Amino acid sequence: MRLTSLDYGSLLSYTPRGASTEMQHSKDVMLALKTDGFITDPSPIPMSQWIARTVQQQRLKLPFASFFQPNTILVPVPSSSLMQPDTLWVPDRIATALAKMGIGREVVACLVRTTALRKAAWTDSSERPKPREHVDTIGVQGRISSPDEILLVDDIVTRGATLLGAANRLAEAFPAARIRAFAAMRTISDPSDFVATYEPSSGTIQYRDPTGDTLRRP
Repeated sequence: MRLTSLDYGSLLSYTPRGASTEMQHSKDVMLALKTDGFITDPSPIPMSQWIARTVQQQRLKLPFASFFQPNTILVPVPSSSLMQPDTLWVPDRIATALAKMGIGREVVACLVRTTALRKAAWTDSSERPKPREHVDTIGVQGRISSPDEILLVDDIVTRGATLLGAANRLAEAFPAARIRAFAAMRTISDPSDFVATYEPSSGTIQYRDPTGDTLRRP
């Protein structure tokens, strides 16, 4: 693994467990995010556009504000399945919405899944794909002209294996670029750690060599 640590930022959080009103709200927002559904704020708006608008409005207050440089290339993270025509690709929608808000230089969809992987959300935690599997099943198509800053864009980050695998693929193709990641929402497994749905945060995804998996903090 060329990269063993990846800086990431997230705007929202949700917990799959817990029964409080705010916890249930976080699940509803997560479901809307996964389908790029509409939320009302105050009028209906697709989640991808709401995320971009919120990042633009709160940019200077965000702990990951430095990720969004004028020369930053936004690269959407591919799905675990093979892309089909007209497939909903939420990370690409988020990246496109960010670019339309003037955040980053442009969107370059240069990562493609070459072999389908089992979906992490549908498998036991011990069977979820690890970073190396993502490296081996993601290809880089096309080129980016001498990128200095690359920002991976994803909808939801859990352990971060997909992001770290994708980052390593980019690091192989563009070794001079600084690579970081933005996920619209992060999963909080322990409900006692959950604070609120809107909780901007920055942290790291660390590769654990003995086990080959990842540790995300926070």
